[in-house]
Amino acid sequence: MTIAANSPLTRKLSTFVALSEVELAVLERLHQRRRTFAAGRDMVHQGQSGQAAFILSAGWVCSYKIQADGTRQIVDFQIPGDFLGLRSVLLRTSDHSFEPVGDIEAAEVMASDLLEALAETPRLATAIFWAASRDEAMVVEHLVSIGRRDADARMAHFLLELGSRLALVGMGSRDGYDCPLTQYHMADALGLSAVHVNRVLRQLREAGLVTVRDGHVTFRDLDRLADLAGFDPEYLDHSGPLLK
Repeated sequence: MTIAANSPLTRKLSTFVALSEVELAVLERLHQRRRTFAAGRDMVHQGQSGQAAFILSAGWVCSYKIQADGTRQIVDFQIPGDFLGLRSVLLRTSDHSFEPVGDIEAAEVMASDLLEALAETPRLATAIFWAASRDEAMVVEHLVSIGRRDADARMAHFLLELGSRLALVGMGSRDGYDCPLTQYHMADALGLSAVHVNRVLRQLREAGLVTVRDGHVTFRDLDRLADLAGFDPEYLDHSGPLLK
């Protein structure tokens, strides 16, 4: 079996369009330059120019910005099947940094190879544009969460979104999913303190909704958790396999 045929990116794009043999061959080319990165060492720095994009194959990454006072705002978490730095390749300069949460594997994709692949296979280009549009829709939801949702709903929405994204690539289910994030990661993503994150997770656990423990998220009552969050997976533009 080829690399691309079994990759999380292929599984994700296949939910949008049935990929042809030609398109799979192009994806295979994009997966050839495989690299590993150690946890905690930035793959791309904020303000860096001329870098490649990456297709994440294994492990999690956080994208973040550092503020003038040294505080960190995590913009999003990338999971297997996601592109890293796609926008930065086209805009030539990265407006945020990428840091592996744990040791990861990724395929490095040079800008010239990516543009050639998109020109060669317009349907694949459309599928990748769909994936990028989902990423933009998630950023909108994150803005709503930080600006308008209370802490319980914010955390619930965050955990459900991750679960839905992971279910799409076969790494999550109604029961839960493995999650390497610390409470400090969650705090920097949700605009909360680590102490507040701990309190919210305890409240959700005591309410019988969800448990986050030992690197695993366990859904106790998925429907009630979705009601609390006001979670509607339509913005992810797939059929919501987590909530089926």
